[in-house]
Amino acid sequence: MTGGSRGIGFAVADALLRRGDAVAIAATSSERVRDAARELAVRCGAADRVLPLTCDVRDAGSVDVAMSATVARFGGIDVLINNAGVGTGAPIVDLSHDEWRRIIDTNITGVYHCCKAVIPHLRTRGCGWIISVSSLAGNNPFAGGAAYCASKAALNAFSEALMQELRHDNIRVSYVLPGSVATEFSGRATDAGGEWRLLPEDIAEVIVDLLAHPARSLPSRVEIRPSRPQKS
Repeated sequence: MTGGSRGIGFAVADALLRRGDAVAIAATSSERVRDAARELAVRCGAADRVLPLTCDVRDAGSVDVAMSATVARFGGIDVLINNAGVGTGAPIVDLSHDEWRRIIDTNITGVYHCCKAVIPHLRTRGCGWIISVSSLAGNNPFAGGAAYCASKAALNAFSEALMQELRHDNIRVSYVLPGSVATEFSGRATDAGGEWRLLPEDIAEVIVDLLAHPARSLPSRVEIRPSRPQKS
């Protein structure tokens, strides 16, 4: 689970632990991911089933180390959830080269690194899941979000192609496209009066439901949006 220390990733880890799974959560901040693991262990009574990992998905070597640590701890990997993501609202003319690279390298290159590293492990198991958290912004670009929207559109196309590459290996690939979610995305709290937004737990429920589907079925793309969005 990348991006597992807060928001959607934390909610998914919590849901998986509550159903009895073992979970490795990865994040770039060592302190934050350790704190998250401690909280999950207490909440779920799962001290032996949660593994905190410091990992920067932009670095293929860091991803390989995290995968190896997960296999060493739990004996293998059954599911990869790509959740790490960043975004900045800024017109292209104001977006720095470094920020462009940070968004693209995290949101799409990071997914490539994680998928490339995990596929051999899933093939060894003879089955598995790769689930990526995308965004409806990949389908609905908006001014000031070109880099973020482009990264999510790329993630959608990547997931579609990967699904076709792996389906005959008994590895199912799916991607989830949430609308507005009440999280501190990019370190910024959501606006006041945002009770209409989805909660991270809503996305976690979708992902757990995906994993429960029988082997004959593959819901490869799931869109989820607030049922009663704020009127413009």
